Amino acid sequence: MQQLPNGVPTTELPPLAWQKSRRSNPSGNCVEMAGLPDGAGIAVRNSRFPEGPALIYTLDEITAFLGGVRDGDFDNLIA
Repeated sequence: MQQLPNGVPTTELPPLAWQKSRRSNPSGNCVEMAGLPDGAGIAVRNSRFPEGPALIYTLDEITAFLGGVRDGDFDNLIA
């Protein structure tokens, strides 16, 4: 798969299996993530704007981010 730019409209992505957290609320204010074909990375979008831009991250970037979340590195942003 070709390298995708950040901010790519989701309409320009292949069909993806978007998923959101079980902790998301019913008002639709959620972040959704989907694996890209061939393990090329992870796409992230705002569920309120499903056709809007998607940010594209490598697996290493997502791994580092999730590790930081687990470690509490971002807790100060919602305290």
